[in-house]
Amino acid sequence: MAIEVRIPTILRTYTDGQKAVEGTGTTLDELFTDLDSRHAGLRDRVVEGGELRRFVNVYLNDEDVRFLDGIATKVADGDNVTILPAVAGGSGAAAMPAGAR
Repeated sequence: MAIEVRIPTILRTYTDGQKAVEGTGTTLDELFTDLDSRHAGLRDRVVEGGELRRFVNVYLNDEDVRFLDGIATKVADGDNVTILPAVAGGSGAAAMPAGAR
């Protein structure tokens, strides 16, 4: 058994379009290193300077790992990890004066 990692659309170029991949490890750090051995470049999009990137959210079995142990969070066979890039912004049209649109 392995750990299932759900991949957001924006990162699927690293997984040959796969929506989910499997990996192994005892921590998220080890898991992302394992995934990077088969999906080169994926780890760099999630981890920076030994920590999770600021605008990437990672969930372990629906729990935000930032409220657990971050990249050192323990994982086990059968766990589900979801990677979600943070989304912000918008068109800003509502804040613009009518003549500026």
